[in-house]
Amino acid sequence: MPLVANSSLPTFDRLRKTGDTVLAPERAQQQDIREMHIGLLNMMPDAALEATERQFFRLVGESNQIAQFHMHPFTLPQLARGAKAQAHIDQYYESFADITAAGLDALIITGANVTRPNLAEETFWEPLIDVIDWAYNNVTSTLCSCLATHAVLQFRHQTRRRLLPSKRWGVFSHEVVDRQHPLVNDVNTLFDVPHSRFNDISRQQLEDAGLHVLVEGREAGVHLAVSEDRFRIVYFQGHPEYDIHSLLKEYKREINCFVNGDRSAYPPFPNAYFDLQTQAVLREHQTSVLEALAQGNTSPALPEQFITEHLHNTWRDSGRAIISNWVGRVYQTTNSDRTKCFMEGVDPSDPLGLKT
Repeated sequence: MPLVANSSLPTFDRLRKTGDTVLAPERAQQQDIREMHIGLLNMMPDAALEATERQFFRLVGESNQIAQFHMHPFTLPQLARGAKAQAHIDQYYESFADITAAGLDALIITGANVTRPNLAEETFWEPLIDVIDWAYNNVTSTLCSCLATHAVLQFRHQTRRRLLPSKRWGVFSHEVVDRQHPLVNDVNTLFDVPHSRFNDISRQQLEDAGLHVLVEGREAGVHLAVSEDRFRIVYFQGHPEYDIHSLLKEYKREINCFVNGDRSAYPPFPNAYFDLQTQAVLREHQTSVLEALAQGNTSPALPEQFITEHLHNTWRDSGRAIISNWVGRVYQTTNSDRTKCFMEGVDPSDPLGLKT
């Protein structure tokens, strides 16, 4: 069901231009449809700030529930921003104070760039904990993405993520390991998920913390888990919100980092993302880049026009289905107020009724 352009955020226009349904507020007011208000704590760095908005907005908007989705982006002032990103935030984002005053039905927390091995040493740690605490007591369900998952595990369960031998990057196959949970209802039992991270929380760590694993990959590890009550907090380690070009853009950034001397080795291909023809094109490009650097010449541009038509999105349907199930459960366990309010007779410790 549709997103509602409840602000002048440019993301709404971008989504309209790509064919997504976005209702004007006056049109939404003419429809007798339940509103749902979903917050997006966007902690992504400047380069990915607006793209992350679009990706999560689209994922929510494509879910098949009977609702109008009002999205409420906000961020943490402790995150350093450039002038352009800060102007975007100042103009279009809400404050956390406004969010808490109005309330939310559900909350999504994105990942973030970090500078220290211990997340508790990051400047955003304390304000992030404030958001997590507030959401746990006032929001029906919080969906944590990547770094947010690691932060909540460290804060709530004293479970520290572990550094991987190398970056887990690309598209990986996963299997549903609990086919009875409502969040994976009607989801393919085998599906792909993109990952992009240097750290991991293992299945054993999650289970030792009392959490419940729903989706796991042989190579990538756990993608989806849920809190002890099986709904209050939803944990992603992968990135089902990624669009088809997200990993290509990341690969391009890594090449630029190599050219600028910010990384020592030329970046490898993301796992299972480029086909053989594309890999051949990219190997030729790598040779050209290395030759240009050796000769002191300007590095050639990445030949994106020969790459994009060979990319495939093999994760969107399953990601959309899981988000649809998540939104549907929030819809069923809240009323129309913009605060956490379990329906009468629902046990907050078991909102899905899984204990019965």
